[in-house]
Amino acid sequence: MEDHPLISIKQASALTSLSRGAINIMRRQGMFPPAVQLGEKRIAFVRSEVDQWIRERIAARVSEAA
Repeated sequence: MEDHPLISIKQASALTSLSRGAINIMRRQGMFPPAVQLGEKRIAFVRSEVDQWIRERIAARVSEAA
């Protein structure tokens, strides 16, 4: 069984430097990893998916500069 640590939207916001609102807009547009519904009003994100999203942004920046 793989380990998939979850992080809160607050933690995802801190990792990405995006506001919670920006993350929610990007989620609705399919531009951010989908949330895991934990309860009626509680969501989380898979840490590895957020990390991958960050790596993709960095790679896009590097390829655009070339």
